Amino acid sequence: MNLPSFLWLWKIAAWSMGLSLLAYLLLAVTGVWMLRARTTRKPRPSWLRSLHFMFGGSLVLLVLLLLAIGIVGTLGHFGSLGHSSHLSAGLLVVGLVLLSAVSAILIDRFTWMRSLHIGTNILLFLGLVWVSLTGWDVVQKYLP
Repeated sequence: MNLPSFLWLWKIAAWSMGLSLLAYLLLAVTGVWMLRARTTRKPRPSWLRSLHFMFGGSLVLLVLLLLAIGIVGTLGHFGSLGHSSHLSAGLLVVGLVLLSAVSAILIDRFTWMRSLHIGTNILLFLGLVWVSLTGWDVVQKYLP
């Protein structure tokens, strides 16, 4: 297919990735705030957990949107997937985000999920770095 027909798709992807990084940063801030309140045994604001969940839900939706854009755009432009390590990086990030979300939902039921949740989010930072670097290489293929 012709590249200009996909330009709008790449713009959505760029905004979604930027918003994903912002959501991750806000999740890190609110998560550290909750962890600090728990370890110092100080009360946390009643709205903090809800805000953390809203940011988390936003990250899940943005990452799934990016996955869909990546699949549709790559198939439309190249006709097949797997042209770079960006696919592996993206699938890893999607998996880590979903694992983080599931562990967050189950923290109240199983206390060991908190460790899984925190560890997953540390790995997610590395995954986001990897997907950002490989994504930059992919973007260069589409620029004139």
